Amino acid sequence: MKGKRIRNTVLEELLALLWIGRVNLAIGYLRSLHPGDVKDTEQIEKLIGYFSRNLSFIPCYALRQKLGLRVSSNPVEKANDLLVSNRQKHHGMSWSADGSNSLAILTSVRRNSEHMHWLRHHEITFTFPQQKRTKSAA
Repeated sequence: MKGKRIRNTVLEELLALLWIGRVNLAIGYLRSLHPGDVKDTEQIEKLIGYFSRNLSFIPCYALRQKLGLRVSSNPVEKANDLLVSNRQKHHGMSWSADGSNSLAILTSVRRNSEHMHWLRHHEITFTFPQQKRTKSAA
């Protein structure tokens, strides 16, 4: 955007729409920006493309928060760092997508002590840990 005032206004509006899960409205908002306010239209198009491709994966964070669910990807990113990234980032290493995925599965199975279940059933048990429910002030 051209100038931090315009950038901050656009960002505030965009984040508000995404917080309540209105991704289509966010895309429409980006498309409606005045061309004179946009410094790099290619970046806006990339963002619109990202939102369009990931539409079904972008949650309503307001609802997740109200339900007591996480609204951050920090635990997932840290788990990825512990499970895969540290192992794959050694000098001279190169990984294919299949190899990286296989390493993630094997490391996850080992770390969660599910190797016997994996060997017998060729599947990984997926469960959410139980979280304590807090009473809502609403």
